Amino acid sequence: MESPTGNDTEHSKRRILDSAANAFMSQGFGATTIDDIADSVGATKGLIYYHFRSKFDIFLAVYELGMDQVSGQVSPLASTNSSGHSRLTVMSVAHLVNLMSNVAYHHVVHQGVREQGASALKPRQREKLLALNEMRTEYEAMFLRVVEAGIRDGSIRSVSPSLAARTLLSSLNATDQWFRLRAGQSEDELHELASAVVDILLTGLAASTHRPEP
Repeated sequence: MESPTGNDTEHSKRRILDSAANAFMSQGFGATTIDDIADSVGATKGLIYYHFRSKFDIFLAVYELGMDQVSGQVSPLASTNSSGHSRLTVMSVAHLVNLMSNVAYHHVVHQGVREQGASALKPRQREKLLALNEMRTEYEAMFLRVVEAGIRDGSIRSVSPSLAARTLLSSLNATDQWFRLRAGQSEDELHELASAVVDILLTGLAASTHRPEP
């Protein structure tokens, strides 16, 4: 087999990760085989093993790319001079647009190691997994800090910051259970849908003139 080089190598790796992410989402990690991934890519198993030592190494690479993508989009929005509520809104919309654009990667990130917990991991794999889990924890903590800032500046009502951040992220992440990108669906359409979902989550459903019954 001729070894890919340069841009071909990166393109080949990305095709493998895209195919693996979709397979892990649709079949689950346990049921997915290297053959499944190779068939989806239209390549031999040799090409898969040229880039990755094992299926779990592919899983880790999908996890890492998913975290890099969403963190790169959302993290810069957490440090603006806007109010906590404004920052939380744009962060949530960006998170959701990224999820909708890369739903299979988010599905893998959200599943974490649920199905792989009992696997016998090599030391290098365990270290990588711990680092990725820490990255995910820090990403979630960023939302918590913005909620706390919003409570301090009065733009978010006084609630449990941890409960608010966890509820928000759980609700945003649950979108991967029902959303699938349509062919030709534009980023503007994704942004509009994401904004509508975030408005419901951060504003609620009650009409402004509604008064609860006694």
